[in-house]
Amino acid sequence: MAGLSDGDRARYARHLTLPQVGEIGQSKLKHSRVFCVGAGGLGSPALLYLAAAGIGHLTVIDDDTIERSNLQRQILHADDDVGISKAESAMLRLRELNPTISIEVYAERLTSENAMQLIQGHDIVLDGTDNIPTRYLINDVCEILGMPWVYGSIYRFEGQVSVFNLNDGPTYRDLFPTPPPPEAVPSCEDGGVLGVLPGVIGSIQATEAIKVLIQIGEPLRGKLLVYDALDMSMRTLTFSKIEREPVTELIDYEGFCGTKPMQMPFTEIGPTEYCQRRNEGWNPLFIDTRNTIEASIVSLPETDSLIPHEEILLADLPNDRDIVFYCRTGGRSAMAAYALSQTGFNPAKLYNLTGGIHAWHSEIDPNVPKY
Repeated sequence: MAGLSDGDRARYARHLTLPQVGEIGQSKLKHSRVFCVGAGGLGSPALLYLAAAGIGHLTVIDDDTIERSNLQRQILHADDDVGISKAESAMLRLRELNPTISIEVYAERLTSENAMQLIQGHDIVLDGTDNIPTRYLINDVCEILGMPWVYGSIYRFEGQVSVFNLNDGPTYRDLFPTPPPPEAVPSCEDGGVLGVLPGVIGSIQATEAIKVLIQIGEPLRGKLLVYDALDMSMRTLTFSKIEREPVTELIDYEGFCGTKPMQMPFTEIGPTEYCQRRNEGWNPLFIDTRNTIEASIVSLPETDSLIPHEEILLADLPNDRDIVFYCRTGGRSAMAAYALSQTGFNPAKLYNLTGGIHAWHSEIDPNVPKY
């Protein structure tokens, strides 16, 4: 293993004075390869600290683009970056922070088709995702490759961290043998998240990755760290391996988790078609299924009522009139339309505004804010 340069010794001087790190540990970091899935809330702080720590090579994959609502927590990006690829933005920012390291980015989604090829050759994977199917995919790739990965999850004021598959330790499938129902896993879009929370959790993830790479301390192997920002508490739950068949191949993870799109008993309608039909005399009820806080940010023209999607079955809605539901991006409004279709409403009269407010911004009026 090649040693450190004079520039390295100057840059990482505070690491070199730590007996647990020193020149040997810093050299290990210099020759480490980390694969990070996601450059958003969790990926932002984790990548910044891993780059600053001198990880020799960082690979980042993210198929998303930056929206202004991301900037409340995704500190890797700036206001001028809105609209560009998160992967490309991450590469530029990390190179500014530490030009001595190697950075590779992929502006695409991690899938069963590309995951094995992209992840192999790295030393550890860091999970910066926000969806369950991708976590099972990461887990299975790492189990097949015999590679550890650092899990992170955030919601509202609470976060979780663990290290899976370290030295044949427990995996994500040992902690979560079966995926939860899709409706039981609300997103940050639906539930919100405290902006600083991913900073805390992502920093802990980076800490665990560094500990694993230079083999110091006690990583969260077989442990789930749960952090609550409201009462500033941390508790650690322990878990162990369960009896199960080893993973030998990758599968259809969206199908496994029940998140594949299915044929819905209502009609999807885009903003352009919706406006055209209204101009021709169509007069449906136009229902906002978000919450009052979101409605105070923006509401679409001619909205008739605000009924949060979880309260839709309690509302007194006419069964003989067309109803169009909308929300931020179309997910909650689809849930509202589906729920009504299961209670005797005529599904032919139920519509979901595809893409919600974001699609309205793109197709109808760019002055309608995306958030």
